[in-house]
Amino acid sequence: MELNGKVAIVTGATTGIGFAVAKRLGQDGFTVILNGIKNREGAKRVKELAKEGITAEYYGFDVTNEKDVTSNIKKIGKKYGRIDVLVNNAGGLGGRSRFEVMTTKFYRHVMALNLDSVFFASRAAIPFLKKGDNPTIINYTSNAGWNAGGPGAGIYGTSKAAVHTITRALAKDLAEYGIRVNAVSPGTIDTDFHKQIKSTKPEVFKSWANNIMLKRLGQPEDVAGVVSFLASKDAAFLTAETIQVGGGQALGI
Repeated sequence: MELNGKVAIVTGATTGIGFAVAKRLGQDGFTVILNGIKNREGAKRVKELAKEGITAEYYGFDVTNEKDVTSNIKKIGKKYGRIDVLVNNAGGLGGRSRFEVMTTKFYRHVMALNLDSVFFASRAAIPFLKKGDNPTIINYTSNAGWNAGGPGAGIYGTSKAAVHTITRALAKDLAEYGIRVNAVSPGTIDTDFHKQIKSTKPEVFKSWANNIMLKRLGQPEDVAGVVSFLASKDAAFLTAETIQVGGGQALGI
């Protein structure tokens, strides 16, 4: 059965930036498919969106699990007959480890979380994106992809540099089908990603704004607005680009 309307999938969408993106795309008129691994939280988020008149569904699966990613995205594509937008939001630091003591398990986990997830989801979505209207994939890289990250975050930076490259590679590969592929690179955004330092060293967390040209930390809605633009027809001639969403943080001051 094919349903009418634009469809957007947002991975890792139950909290933080992911939920803000899902909400914004819902406001833009998309039927939003939220993904996550906390099913109770996912159900709660769908209800929140429904109260705002947004049509949403939740699919619980781990984005590092190839089989689960493939089967679930195929289910979504077949149900709606199309996918218009895929936002590969899921990812994370995964912890910190210096290379000398880094285990292979940790290395593979971080790479799977940030890079494999993009590959698995994009590959599964492509046949349905071909049927979409102004189809697009939006990935997330990071300043760490350029500066290699802070102490212990080297493999995170490596994985995000790979996301930058796979974004451009996908854009080349899919241009003939009219599928655009871009990325956003969030700066320091006030989410649970920084929960530990915010609770244990609030003065340090607050001081980070001093290194941002606009003198404030970003909010999830700041990223959501840019994703909304990239998913819209206003960005119809934009592909293979990475947009910094960091208040000038990438330039350093």
